[in-house]
Amino acid sequence: MKALWNGEMIAESDNTIEVEGNQYFPPGDVRMELLEENNDEHYTCPWKGETQYFDVVAGGERNQAAAWGYPDPKPAAEKIKDYIAFWRGVEVKE
Repeated sequence: MKALWNGEMIAESDNTIEVEGNQYFPPGDVRMELLEENNDEHYTCPWKGETQYFDVVAGGERNQAAAWGYPDPKPAAEKIKDYIAFWRGVEVKE
């Protein structure tokens, strides 16, 4: 799977985990230098826990809160701990 935005490859992996229709990328397969923590957005999933959002910064532009993950998930979501998923215009494809 690949995650692309604004002409840049943000993540690429053969080891994503699909949860609720979203592909979660292992942290080692994400270009973390293109992500900046976004502490303005907040969401708590009833079964996954508190979400950490990231802005995607690529090609001189910022896509606010276009990536998210669960740094301290609830036990039911432990398999995606620190994995990153994308939305808000980030193209995720095979």
